[in-house]
Amino acid sequence: MKSGFAALAGRPNVGKSTLMNSLIGQKIAITSGRPQTTRDRIETVYTDERGQIIFIDTPGIHKAKNKLGLYMDSVAEKTFGDADVILWLVEPECFSGAGEELIAEMLGAAARAGHKVVLVVNKADLLGGDKEKLDKVLAFYGEKLPFAGTAAVSAKTGEGTEELLSLLFGLLPEGPLYYDEETVTLIPMREIASELIREQALEALKDEVPHGIAVVIERFSERKNGLFDIEASIVCERESHKGMVIGKGGAMIKRIGTGARLEIEKQLEARVNLKLFVKVRKNWRDSEVFMKSFGYDLSARK
Repeated sequence: MKSGFAALAGRPNVGKSTLMNSLIGQKIAITSGRPQTTRDRIETVYTDERGQIIFIDTPGIHKAKNKLGLYMDSVAEKTFGDADVILWLVEPECFSGAGEELIAEMLGAAARAGHKVVLVVNKADLLGGDKEKLDKVLAFYGEKLPFAGTAAVSAKTGEGTEELLSLLFGLLPEGPLYYDEETVTLIPMREIASELIREQALEALKDEVPHGIAVVIERFSERKNGLFDIEASIVCERESHKGMVIGKGGAMIKRIGTGARLEIEKQLEARVNLKLFVKVRKNWRDSEVFMKSFGYDLSARK
């Protein structure tokens, strides 16, 4: 029986959350076409007859512009130290910017400390089966780190995911099941609901607003008839953004709420009464007090 922890690393918007959802066969981590969607570590559990893998999704590594960015980078770096295997997700191209160089430096240190690093070329479907192009990408990144293995996958279509799972089980140590076979995630439903609301906001709002919002669950309760009452506040940094979140005649917040309610109902398999409010907390991404109250405790990561 094999068991252990596998962390997903990479720059923003490379598809880490989509891949993790694909591997476990269920949507837990929110996804978006916008970078820096994931802000904290998200743990999910995959179990079959070979053993158990605890996948840890991490924020995309980037040059931090505020304290929230510092928190996200620290979450990723600390997670690497907790993992038996680290999956470095990259695009199917031979390009290395500042982000890739920073990741290579961090993962190089992890490899020297004894952690196994696997190169995963995501979006392999874009290569159209061109093995020569894939080999060039593998060789390009192979010059940066000594990888314990390589894989090519498409998180979107599921291509190559079974082969990746087989590779990971081969690299993990012998060990017990950490969680029962039915466990898929360790995240409380209250937190999942918060993230699903933020996901809908990310998709609905313009580029200027999403990175400056947080979602706080104010109430989460279940009635005797099985209906859930959820009240949440969408927090933004500027008064002008508050108007954008609400929209003309409340159209935008209604759109966000309807989409979020449907997603939460899928997770709970129950009816949901969702109420959304909008608050302004000026420059909260640079305030450790506000960040901590929203669940991002920078002091705990220092």
